[in-house]
Amino acid sequence: MLPVTVALFRHRLRHSCHRIRFHSTANYPPPPHSFHLPLNHPTYFIWSANTSLGKTLVSTGISASFLHQQPSPSAGNSRKLLYLKPIQTGFPSDSDSRFVFSKLNSLSLRLRTPLSTSNSVLRSSIPAAESMGKRNVEASETGMCDLNFREEKIVTGAPELLCKTMYAWEAAISPHLAAERENAPVEDSVVLRMLENCLTEEMERGIKTEKTDLLCLVETAGGVASPGPSGTLQCDLYRPFRLPGILVGDGRLGGISGTIAAYESLKLRGYDIAAVVFEDHGLVNEVPLTSYLRNKVPVLVLPSVPKDPSDDLVEWFVESDGVFKDLREVMMTTYLERVERLNSMAKQAGEVFWWPFTQHQLVPEEKVMVIDSRCGEHFTIYKGSDNGSLTQQFDACASWWTQGPDPAFQAELAREMGYTAARFGHVMFPENVYEPALKCAELLLDGVGKGWASRVYFSDNGSTAIEIALKMAFRKFCVDHETLLNFCEDTEEKEHIVVKVLALRGSYHGDTLGAMEAQAPSPYTGFLQQPWYTGRGLFLDPPTVFLSNGAWTLSLPECFSQTASEECKTFTTRDEIFDKSRDASVLATIYSSYVSQQLQEFSGTAQSAHVGALIIEPVIHGAGGMHMVDPLFQRVLVSECRSRKIPVIFDEVFTGFWRLGVETTSKLLGCKPDIACYAKLMTGGMVPLAVTLATDAVFDSFSGDSKLKALLHGHSYSAHAMGCATAAKAIEWFKDPETNHNITSQGGTLRELWDEELVQQISCHSAVQRVVVLGTLFVLELKVDASNSGYASLYAKSLLEMLREDGIFMRPLGNVIYLMCGPCTSPEICKQLLTKLYKRLGEFNRK
Repeated sequence: MLPVTVALFRHRLRHSCHRIRFHSTANYPPPPHSFHLPLNHPTYFIWSANTSLGKTLVSTGISASFLHQQPSPSAGNSRKLLYLKPIQTGFPSDSDSRFVFSKLNSLSLRLRTPLSTSNSVLRSSIPAAESMGKRNVEASETGMCDLNFREEKIVTGAPELLCKTMYAWEAAISPHLAAERENAPVEDSVVLRMLENCLTEEMERGIKTEKTDLLCLVETAGGVASPGPSGTLQCDLYRPFRLPGILVGDGRLGGISGTIAAYESLKLRGYDIAAVVFEDHGLVNEVPLTSYLRNKVPVLVLPSVPKDPSDDLVEWFVESDGVFKDLREVMMTTYLERVERLNSMAKQAGEVFWWPFTQHQLVPEEKVMVIDSRCGEHFTIYKGSDNGSLTQQFDACASWWTQGPDPAFQAELAREMGYTAARFGHVMFPENVYEPALKCAELLLDGVGKGWASRVYFSDNGSTAIEIALKMAFRKFCVDHETLLNFCEDTEEKEHIVVKVLALRGSYHGDTLGAMEAQAPSPYTGFLQQPWYTGRGLFLDPPTVFLSNGAWTLSLPECFSQTASEECKTFTTRDEIFDKSRDASVLATIYSSYVSQQLQEFSGTAQSAHVGALIIEPVIHGAGGMHMVDPLFQRVLVSECRSRKIPVIFDEVFTGFWRLGVETTSKLLGCKPDIACYAKLMTGGMVPLAVTLATDAVFDSFSGDSKLKALLHGHSYSAHAMGCATAAKAIEWFKDPETNHNITSQGGTLRELWDEELVQQISCHSAVQRVVVLGTLFVLELKVDASNSGYASLYAKSLLEMLREDGIFMRPLGNVIYLMCGPCTSPEICKQLLTKLYKRLGEFNRK
């Protein structure tokens, strides 16, 4: 038994770590509405490698250099600097905004340069307010109160300094502890919204001034990775805005290491650092830092700061003016270059890119979306037409169905990728083993392949995974039918066996030539796209299911319409569609007879052709129009093929890894494949990687004493270490209730993400033909006449443009549009998306 003190310590540590871990995962919702940040003037974060390294001194020096510079003839004295301190502890005895305010006033007197200044504190905890002499202040529900404190010195016509502290706490400790002790927490989204409002207010006031006549500085608290008030690390807290930064480094002994660590932490999260600046301690730290940064980031050294507490530092600021002038010029140049680049990108893209699945004549320059960055499920896009601004768009395409990370998971994957790239780079795979590949394979076999798969074949994308699966299936088919195998091995034979697939119309298995052959004719396979296409398969029309006017309905192809009764064509709930009791229904018998007849007729009319594989997209056909195939029909297909020793391939490139609410669609169908393909969400969409899983029996069909019997297929980046490590992290993250709060208590499914009432309302809308909702996917087909439907339809264009104005990025499949979120997306966000869609449907329908 542990001693009481040790046990108590461990108990407290566990609870403390749990609390910090919860906060540091940055599971904060995005701002209620897409943020909007003007870029008409430069804005910089002031970061620091650690606390007490002089961030506020640097902010003050930049402010003085900017406001006291010689005015240009055109601008006069219209310059303005906004200094923001979002988070302040130790208040009011320690106030960085007041320090900047008072020092600029002192410098103004010393330099005899008039300056208009103000300092205000917007919110504080009750203890901080009481320390300011405020009595009977009223706190909001969060424990923060409006302090309404302001001090100012007005000089008409002079350059202007505005200093603001957004949130203040009395205790001189880390913000997350101060917020907890003073019962005044502030959510990350609230901090971001306040910061956005403060920046936007001043930038929009100065919209007619020269770009370089307004400068905004946002000074962080403590070091780069110091916690904010919720416990989220500040480098994660401010990441949605991704403003460029100045890093205040450490010129002391050990400062090289700390400065590099801080720099790497920021770069790993996608921040741009314009310069590194630090105080001179006589150790020449700038030399190794400059070497490390390869002269790409300026390293500036400030004179030593006087240690005498009575020194007001005015002379030090005067002495440091040259360094701050250089720093100011770097900041302005970097800002102007960034804006120039952003403004030119759309035009340049139209001149050099060949976008996939895009008719360039339909994409004018002003419709090209310039993406500055991505944070979780949001793009940050640049709008040059809006006087230059950054705004958020929810990526409702999940970036071509790959994306799943929230901001915390994105940062986690970036760290994992960086570590693995540094450890392995790339190493060749045949006859080798390394930890990321082995761990990934083990997780796959214990997850999506559990109970049936024993082998993992790595490739690099969905199409190649399909090609590999077809090779595997055809070999297995030939081995199971020995006469065919003997025929194939007879080198004297001049005839060839024709092996084809059984597949469904509307399915889509990739863009490579072989994968195209395994799908029915479609806009993707026409002569203009692929002159070699022959369609090497028996393609069946599948029954589909959808929600219309509030009811789940089964739509049968003509071949079934005369034989199926009306009772089997409607369902009370979606769960009924997947109920395995349907296997004993009359409809199951009808399906079975139809499939059997089609296979028999195919083999009877083409004696030299054989169906060597069944390939299906389980439950949902993606690129073919987001149709939900009746799972009973697909289950019957699998059963009929099994009875004929036809290998079964599940194409789960789109549908796998929680896209449809379960880790693998085998759970939805209630049957297992011989071979299955995965990609996209497997790595959280961060890097390309694909796998083809197979049974022992499939693997054994390639065994022999000759290399010519082996699977002669491979890719240079097979089992790429970085991809495997990322996939392993994603597989674990998505199924862990500690990191994915959407996993149900049983751990087998996601909770319902889409609001049922809104889904019903949309399905009843007069503009809507059908709705499909499952897992992370919400689909609707707009009601159009036959001439305006299909993949080439532009009918949805105006609706999608309206939704982009609402901060939702969508891309259509003709008159079919969809919303796609990630496995970790909160139902509240999904409800916001549906609410906006429903509202816009009404406006769209009136046009």
